Amino acid sequence: MSSGAGAPGCGPGRRRLPARDVRRFSPVRTSRPGARQTPGIRNGRRLGSRKESRDGEWTGTDGSGPGRALEALVLLCSVGAALAAVAQPLVLGRTLDLLLRDGDAGRWLPLSAGLLLGELLLDSATSLFTGRCNAAWTASVRSRALRGLLRTVPDHARPHPPGDVGTRLTLNATDAGGAPAARAALAASLITPLGALVALAVVDPWVALCVLTGLPALALVLRSFARDTGATVAAYQRTQSLIASRLLEALEGTATIAAAGTADRERARVLAPLPELAAQGRHMWALHGRALGRSGVLVPSLTLAATAVGGLRLAADELSVGDLLAVGRYAQLTAGVGGAASLLGAIVRARRARHRTLELERMPAQAYGTLRLPPDGPGELELRGVRVVRDGRRVLGVDRVRVPGGSTVAVVGRGGAGKSVLAAVAGRLIDPDEGHVLLDGVRLDRLTRGALRTEVTYAFERPVLGEGTVAEAVADGARRPSGEQVRQAARAAGADGFVRRLPCGYDTPLPQAPLSGGEHQRLGLARAFAHAGRLLVMDDATSSLDTATEHRVDLALRRSVRTGTRLVVAHRPSVADRADLVLWLEEGHVRAVGAHRDLWNTADYRAVFAAGAGAETPGAEAVRRPEPEEARP
Repeated sequence: MSSGAGAPGCGPGRRRLPARDVRRFSPVRTSRPGARQTPGIRNGRRLGSRKESRDGEWTGTDGSGPGRALEALVLLCSVGAALAAVAQPLVLGRTLDLLLRDGDAGRWLPLSAGLLLGELLLDSATSLFTGRCNAAWTASVRSRALRGLLRTVPDHARPHPPGDVGTRLTLNATDAGGAPAARAALAASLITPLGALVALAVVDPWVALCVLTGLPALALVLRSFARDTGATVAAYQRTQSLIASRLLEALEGTATIAAAGTADRERARVLAPLPELAAQGRHMWALHGRALGRSGVLVPSLTLAATAVGGLRLAADELSVGDLLAVGRYAQLTAGVGGAASLLGAIVRARRARHRTLELERMPAQAYGTLRLPPDGPGELELRGVRVVRDGRRVLGVDRVRVPGGSTVAVVGRGGAGKSVLAAVAGRLIDPDEGHVLLDGVRLDRLTRGALRTEVTYAFERPVLGEGTVAEAVADGARRPSGEQVRQAARAAGADGFVRRLPCGYDTPLPQAPLSGGEHQRLGLARAFAHAGRLLVMDDATSSLDTATEHRVDLALRRSVRTGTRLVVAHRPSVADRADLVLWLEEGHVRAVGAHRDLWNTADYRAVFAAGAGAETPGAEAVRRPEPEEARP
């Protein structure tokens, strides 16, 4: 087989691949109608396990943060710059007095220059460390939110549409990541007016008293700004998320939209919240402008009043010219508390954004046990009193169902009958609200993560393969199959032929592989086959395959893939016909269990397949099967 090593676009660093006992199925009893219902995931929460500091929303589970050192540097540099700014007017005033009186400022002139240069350097360092701090915190917030999303029970992630998740992980994470540095800068920004007020009181108490009378008005402006901005920012972020979700839905359905000719209507649907977003944005800017406008009036007024009082004190020979210079500058710095509005707005926006990322980060993680499966088990699956409740309604009730190891069981039923829920419960993608699922006599919720994911494998209708090479996509999983095992799994899934024709064969990066829906699905099957353990759950995993390819995949599955129990969600009669037994679900309960040919005599059972290949009969598959080689002429 050609590996495609010389094909264009194949990186030299890419890794190259080296050259039933049906009678044991116990009778099924339907669920008792009066069984207790307990909504929610029962075993998926690990309450009280978080260990947080008082500001735990900005820290990890150990109370630390990735940008703590950088945040401290931002704070130190900001405080240093603030102290230099506070010291400058006093030193400049003293320098000016000495120059006017003696003509020689002595060491005060170099000290003035040093303070100016120091403030400039500290401001530059603050900007540098702020950028690095924001980057570190943003990466941490994003990664922790993504980790929480991926480790939770899938049912907990369903209420968040992909667009909403994308907004939380991008825009909201960026806003949240800027909070620690903004918080440090805000703390330092308050040192400047407070220090200036103290210095002003030292220079002249009367001017300090004049400035002090105007500070409560500035404080009220900041308090009103923080209160009114919070609700508006939260609404703005929710509307952003809604637009992103609708846009992503439209992008996923572009073919449907084009075929239906509904592009204008879809564009209007996606952009419908835009006027609301614009109104919220204008309101935020209005609040910001109002705060800055009010402080912009108060600050010059306080400065003018302080200068007037200082001038009167100068005329009375109570102040020197240098003192008057210091008084005017200190009045400006003291009134500069109004400039904290921008930092305060950034912190309010960041806190709202952090709340949204925390919803992902704090999703309850699925708990695992400490047990392992007995060696060489056949893969016997048993469901005891299993109940799954969603929105107060029981969507699945299965009791005392035992699937013998090594058998293939097809799960059939109309839409909404609970087939995918049963498939998720059988491999512990979700935990039942009541009851237990056992594999070879061991409860799934008591297995270690490694034991569970090594022995239970899934194949889905729409597999997510990632962005690596084809070989890496097939090999990705709890086990690490060899190159030959990867190729064998691809052959079993009917994927080896088209993979060989790709530019770099198995080393072709997936984004560069022009795959159809059926080919994409076959690679998902190949990955499941490469990692097949005692239980293989196939949730509509062959829906995009034609009947002939599906039959070849089924034959290869029986002959070339590790022997184990197969639980297959089936929509075609041919799939159910090839299974050892059929588990027929109706409205979340088991209607019947038996062979497909026997159940076919029931009109309601035939109606299950009416929407699909209803014309197929149990004998049709045998007609299509190829004749043995020796029987051909």
